[in-house]
Amino acid sequence: MIKYFYLFLALLFASTGIYSNIKNVPAQYSTIQSAINASVNGDTVLVAPGTYLENINFRGKKIVLTSQYYQTLNPATIMATVIDGNSPVNPDSASCVIFCSGEDSTTVLQGFAITRGSGTKWNDEHGAGVYREGGGILVALASPVIQNNIIYNNACSNMAGVLSTGGGGLRIGDCYIRLYNNVIMNNTARYGGGVVLNYTGAELKNNVICANYGSFQFGAGTGIWINGVFSRQITVTNNTISGNSSTTGICGIYGSGTAAFKNNIVWGNTSPSNVQVSGALNMTYSDIQGGYPGSGNLNIDPLFADSNYVLLVSSPCVDKGDSSTQYNDLPDPNNGALAKYPSRGSLRNDMGAYGGPLARLLSNQLIGIPNIGSQAPVDYSLYQNYPNPFNPNTNITFDLPVGNFTSLKVFDILGREVSVLVNEFKQQGRYTVSFDASQLSSGIYFYTLQAGNMVITKKMILNK
Repeated sequence: MIKYFYLFLALLFASTGIYSNIKNVPAQYSTIQSAINASVNGDTVLVAPGTYLENINFRGKKIVLTSQYYQTLNPATIMATVIDGNSPVNPDSASCVIFCSGEDSTTVLQGFAITRGSGTKWNDEHGAGVYREGGGILVALASPVIQNNIIYNNACSNMAGVLSTGGGGLRIGDCYIRLYNNVIMNNTARYGGGVVLNYTGAELKNNVICANYGSFQFGAGTGIWINGVFSRQITVTNNTISGNSSTTGICGIYGSGTAAFKNNIVWGNTSPSNVQVSGALNMTYSDIQGGYPGSGNLNIDPLFADSNYVLLVSSPCVDKGDSSTQYNDLPDPNNGALAKYPSRGSLRNDMGAYGGPLARLLSNQLIGIPNIGSQAPVDYSLYQNYPNPFNPNTNITFDLPVGNFTSLKVFDILGREVSVLVNEFKQQGRYTVSFDASQLSSGIYFYTLQAGNMVITKKMILNK
């Protein structure tokens, strides 16, 4: 069945003319946008590795925009081909990528690192007012395919002239989108820090939605936020939603209605209540922290092997997804009865992003938390450690708006200090510190940031 993936690529590229009219960036066009502007329906814009300081708009073009990942199938190509939206011509149109002119399923975005967008000032189609939406990607009234991207470090935080901000990673509205095999991480917005689905249909498969943070409005929904009644159903299949954090409300998935969730893992998201998922959603064959009603659901530590969220061989989520053959994992080419890595076990579906026929690994390194860049923090912040739960290493990130003597310490559940990670003067900036817990026992730990009179504490879980 591995051949089906390559057949899928061949059919996709053939249907969109990838071999007939290729526009190369930067060999023929110095920018991605200039190549898009020069393209016609059916063209392919092929982008070489590099960093492109652009905020691009597909302008209704039914084209394939791709990095060389489709040729190499090497995850390193994705992180080497960057759309950086940090230098917009207009600060009110600062999404990295915009689809808003009727693009359809022959429009494809694939194989990019999409980062440092700050969203677009957008008048809600349903009369709710003006919001800043879609830090990384804004999709409205369009139905593209978005696949094999790493969408990270985008922030919708500018409140000038808007009621709120949503969709730090992606805002999707009034369309039917196909979102496959993306890593959506370390994005922030006041609601839906990872993904907003607003009055839309959608198909989400095999995405890792992790380490998004800071949501606190409209139910929060830091991983996925869903609103409205849709003409086509939302289906969310074989995704891992983990390590997201909100300061109030639902930390994992917020929403209601007929959206169908199957074969997912929703675990290790944090908020004051630690509620992972809204009530009354249609959840089956999923591992949900705290438990959830529905056929085949689990409430047990999924046992991630590393911060790519690949499962350990011993994970209780292996071979526990829906048993229908349409959800089967791909077979190992050397043993057709076993699943091909990163899936585990037999051919029955594994819960999470690495189960099912589309499963593949998009990072050949630990996902981690990429560098913030040069933006100066405006407030003290202590972020949820990543990954969490962890074994035995994790990263802790904090912001200092001014220079100060700073301590970062780890305590066990009895309040005993077990590690001092920082104890010195630090200049203004964002810092990420690694914590090695290899000498500690499994359990709950707390980490405390103190700078001047400010003290913040968060919880983390060591699973060995």
